[in-house]
Amino acid sequence: MADEFDSMYETFRALLDVFPPAESVKRLEQLGISPDIVQRIRDRHEQQTVWIRNLEEPHVVVLGNRDTWYTGPQTKDKCWPAVVDHLRRDGWSRDPAIARLDESSTRVVSLLNHPKERSFTTRGLVVGHVQSGKTTNFTSVMAKAADRGYKLFIVLAGIHNGLRRQTQARLVEQLVEPNPSMWSQLTGLDKDFTPQENPASYFGKSNKTRVLCVVKKNATVLRKLARWLEKASDYLEDCPALIIDDEADQATVATKSINPLILSIMNTLPRSAYVGYTASPFANLLIDPSAEDLYPRDFIVSLPKPESHFGTEVLFGRYALDGDDPDWVDDGYDMIRSVPEGEVACVRPLSRAKVEGFEPVITDTLRRAVEYFWLVTAARRVRGTGNPHNTMLIHTSVNTAVHNSFKKPLELMCDDTASALNSEELRSRLRELWEQETARVSAEEFGERKVEFEELSAYLPSVIDHCRIVMDNSSSEDRLDYENGPVVAIAVGGNTLSRGLTLEGLSVSYFVRAVSAYDTLLQMGRWFGFRNGYADLPRIWMTDELAEWFRHLATVETEMRRDIDVYMTEDVTPLSFAVRLRTHPALRVTAAAKMRDAVTAASAYGGQRLQTHYFHTNADWLIKNIDAARTLVAAAQSISSKIDERTQEGRYVFHDVPHDMVTGFLTSYQFHESSSNTSKLIVDYINKRVETADSLRRWNVAIVGTPQGKPDNDFTFALGVTVGRTIRSRLDVAGPADIKTLMSPRDAAVDLDGYKTTWVEDDYREQRQVQQPDTGLLVLYPIDKTSAPAPRRAAAQAPLRKVKGRVALDAEEHVIGVALVFPEPTAGDSSVESYISADLSKVPLEDEDYGFLDNEDV
Repeated sequence: MADEFDSMYETFRALLDVFPPAESVKRLEQLGISPDIVQRIRDRHEQQTVWIRNLEEPHVVVLGNRDTWYTGPQTKDKCWPAVVDHLRRDGWSRDPAIARLDESSTRVVSLLNHPKERSFTTRGLVVGHVQSGKTTNFTSVMAKAADRGYKLFIVLAGIHNGLRRQTQARLVEQLVEPNPSMWSQLTGLDKDFTPQENPASYFGKSNKTRVLCVVKKNATVLRKLARWLEKASDYLEDCPALIIDDEADQATVATKSINPLILSIMNTLPRSAYVGYTASPFANLLIDPSAEDLYPRDFIVSLPKPESHFGTEVLFGRYALDGDDPDWVDDGYDMIRSVPEGEVACVRPLSRAKVEGFEPVITDTLRRAVEYFWLVTAARRVRGTGNPHNTMLIHTSVNTAVHNSFKKPLELMCDDTASALNSEELRSRLRELWEQETARVSAEEFGERKVEFEELSAYLPSVIDHCRIVMDNSSSEDRLDYENGPVVAIAVGGNTLSRGLTLEGLSVSYFVRAVSAYDTLLQMGRWFGFRNGYADLPRIWMTDELAEWFRHLATVETEMRRDIDVYMTEDVTPLSFAVRLRTHPALRVTAAAKMRDAVTAASAYGGQRLQTHYFHTNADWLIKNIDAARTLVAAAQSISSKIDERTQEGRYVFHDVPHDMVTGFLTSYQFHESSSNTSKLIVDYINKRVETADSLRRWNVAIVGTPQGKPDNDFTFALGVTVGRTIRSRLDVAGPADIKTLMSPRDAAVDLDGYKTTWVEDDYREQRQVQQPDTGLLVLYPIDKTSAPAPRRAAAQAPLRKVKGRVALDAEEHVIGVALVFPEPTAGDSSVESYISADLSKVPLEDEDYGFLDNEDV
C-alpha cells in the first residue's frame, strides 16, 4: 500500500514539472485517484515544501523595509573569497552549503548601513542554533563588510578566556592570514586588549587597513577599550565600525557593568553597527525597546538550520503546534537515555550544605555511559572518518569542587576496566551494551556501516589507555586541548563548558545539572552540532524531567521562529511587533533581571486547537477525570437543544451547552502538570471572552470514539451514550505517558455541517467562522487503558521525519483525553498568561506628516 501511494506521489511531482499545482491536482483526479488520496498527496507536498523552505531561507524582519545597498560579493573582493577557500580546504566541498552561507551572510550585511553614511547606529540580532556555525556566519559577515569599507571590527567573544582565544584564532586564520596586509590586530591569541600607542597609526586616513579586536565581555577589559577609543575620537569620524556580540544574551543584557560599557563603546563610534549573535535570544527579545539599550530595533534574522545539524528538535522532538499536521512533527532520534531520580544524589550534592566533602558514586547509568563512550571511540577508529577527536561530557554541578571530586573515581574506573578487559564477564557486558545501543539506532539510516563488536574490541585497550580525565573549570589549570593531536577525553566541568566552546568529537553526554531558565538549559546542551561520520552514535544520559524540558524548549524555539517569519510577511518591524515566548510552569524564560521589562503577550486561544497528550497512568488520577467527563455528559444530555447521534461512527455531539458547564468540567478535570495549558488559564480565558466579547457563552460537547458493539471495548458516559474506546499508544520515551497526538483534523469539524474529506486547515477555520463564530467545541476521547501500538508504518511514507517507537499505554484505568477548538478571536478577545514578550507600549510612534496641507506648491 505504501509503495502504491509513493508511486502516485511521484506521479504528482512529475506533473508539477509541467503544470501548475491546481492543474496537477485536476489531472490526478482525472486519473481516477480518490479525493482522500489526492488530499494526502497535497498534504505531503505542502509539508515537504515548508520543510525545504525552512532549511534554505533565512527569515528576516527589516526596519522600514528599506532597500539595501549590499547585493552580494563582487569580483574585486578579497576577504570573502579567502573565507570560501578556507572552508573548502576545511571540508566544505559541497557548493550548496557555501551557497546557503553566502545567502544568509549577504542578508545580514544588506541590513547594515552603508559604511560611507555620515553617521549611523544600527542594532540587529541574528538568531542561530546551538553549535550550528554562528561563528562561520559572523566571520563571513565581517569579511563582506571589510570588502565594502567597514574599518574597525570589535568582536565580543563571551566571558571566558577559552572562547575568546578560540574566536581570535579562527578569525586570524580565516580573515587575517589570507590577507595580512589588509589587517591590523589590537588583540592576540594569548593577549586580550591592552591600550596601544598612537591611535592615528590604526585609524588615520592614511591607514587603509582593517582593525580587528577580539575581547572578552569583562568590565576591566571593556573599560580600557572604551577609554582608548575616547582618546582616539579625533580619528574615528571616518571609521565605520562593526561590533559582533557573540553569545549576545550572556552578560550583555541587564548587567550593571558590561551593558553600559558596550553602550559607551558604541557612543564613541560615530558610525557603528551592533549585531548580536545567539542561539538563545530570549533575553535580547525582552529588552525594553523604548530605552537607549540593545533591543534589536533595526532587524532580526533567523538563520536556517544547516543540513545534518543535531539541534533540539532533532534529538528531543517537539510538541505539535496549532495548525501542524501531527504526523509530520519530529519525534527526535532514539538517543536519550534515562538517569533515575534516585541516582542524582550520587553524582550531585542536592544542597550547598552537602558540597563540602562530596564524593561521587559511579552509578549504573554513569558506568554505562562511560563504557559506551569507550565503545564509540573504538568504533570511530574502525571507521577512520570524521573528526579525529573523541570527547565525553559529564556535567552534574556548577561547583568546581564537585567537578574535581570526579577525577579519582573516574581514573580508578579506567584502571579497573583496563586490567579486566580480557575477562569474559566484562567483554560480555560491553558486547551486550554495544548490541543494545546499535539496535536502537540504525547506522544505515545515517549512511554509515554498523561496526561489529569484534571489530572494535581490538581498539579498546588503546582507547582506555589514551583516555584523559579533564577537569575543565574556572579553578583548574587543566584544559581541553585539541591542538596537539587526537584527543580521547572525559571532560568534567560546568560553566566553562556550557557556552560557546566547542567540544570536538563529542559523542556521549551525562547531564543532570539543575537549571532554572530556558537560555541556561539550551546553552548547556553541548551535544548540539554536527556529527559527521558518527551521526548514529551520540547518546545523552539525563533525567526524565530534563528530557521533557528540552522537548518543551524545542517547541518554544519553533514557535519563536514562526513568529519572526509571520511578522515579516505582515510588513511590520521589531518596533511594531514583539516575538512571543511560550512559558513553562517550572522554568523561567531567562533570568529575572532580564525579564523585568517583559509583559504578558497579547496572545489568546482564539482560533486555536488545544489537546491533552500528557497523562498519568495511576488509577486515582484517571478515575477523577472519568468522573468529571461523565458528569459533563450527563448534564449536557439533559440540557442540549440538539443531540447528534452517529453511533455507527462512535460519535455524539451535544449542541448548545452553557459555558459554565464547560468551565465546571475544566475545573474538575486534571491536566498533567507538564502541560503548558492549565485549567485555570483556559477557564480564565473563556470567562474573559464571555464578559468582554459576549462570545463562548455556548459550547458543543462531542464524544469521539469507535463504533460500539464489542462489550469488552465499550465505554459508557451516560445512559444511552456508549462508544467504543480509541487506541492511543504512548511514545517510547522516558517520563510521563505522552501520546503526542489526540485529535485528528477531521475531529475538529465534528460539529460542523457539510464536512468534506478534502477540507484543509483553512476550510475548517472558514466553516467554523461561518457556522459557529461564537461557539466553542469540547471533544472527549475515551482511550483504552492498554492501547497496544499498531504495526509501524513503512518509513517510505514519511521520508523527511523521524518516528519514535511506540509502546502500550498500560494505564491502570481508561484515560479521558480532552480537545478544545476555539472560534477565531474577536475584537474583545482576551489574552492568556502563557506567553511573554517585550513591552512595545512605550515606544514612541512617528506622527504622520500633514505639513503638505499648508504647502501651496504640493
